[in-house]
Amino acid sequence: MADKQELMKALGYHFQNDALLTEALTHSSYANEGRQHRQSNERLEFLGDSILGMIAATYLFSHDKRQEGDLTKLRASIVCEQALASYSKKLMLGDYLLLGKGERQNGGASRPSILADAFEAVLAAIYLDGGMEAARDFALPYLIKEIGAQRRRHFKDYKTQLQEIVQQTPEEIVEYVLVGESGPDHNKRFTVEVHLNSNVIGRGIGHSKKEAEQLAAREALKLMGYDD
Repeated sequence: MADKQELMKALGYHFQNDALLTEALTHSSYANEGRQHRQSNERLEFLGDSILGMIAATYLFSHDKRQEGDLTKLRASIVCEQALASYSKKLMLGDYLLLGKGERQNGGASRPSILADAFEAVLAAIYLDGGMEAARDFALPYLIKEIGAQRRRHFKDYKTQLQEIVQQTPEEIVEYVLVGESGPDHNKRFTVEVHLNSNVIGRGIGHSKKEAEQLAAREALKLMGYDD
């Protein structure tokens, strides 16, 4: 296994009990070979799955005002196997995994399921060693980046869609009006209304004016019968 000190640097966390990190990196194929009676990372992976879900849910609840169904879908997408494997690859966890001979020869170090489990196990190890705050500090940057990627992949230009509909009637005029601004500089919240001939047809709240305008346009489209 590669140097654990280098891995701790990559994790941004230094273990007081590095036996926890070793356990988090021990695949069942290695433990089952009977080497030094090692415990596999399966129990840590079980715990890490719950911790990760809580961190993701808490962040989304605080930073995303969409309804429960949308939040559930987004949370699932940022903690799914594919996403977790990508987090592990960024950390190069595959280089540190303890795998049985056959598993390593069969490409286990790059297998998405193994990498995803390893990320959750490492998260649980950090939690047990340093508490929830340390676990949150480790996991959140990956989750936030993936949330941004998900939004970019699924982005819809609601403003353009609304404008195209309104333009079918030349005398109609759409205007976006900033009606509120709150929060500290690092976490501003903007409230925007979209007006159709001075009538409010939608309202949006976002962390930027552009996001608030898009959400206002989305609400207007729903009011007009155009669903996502």
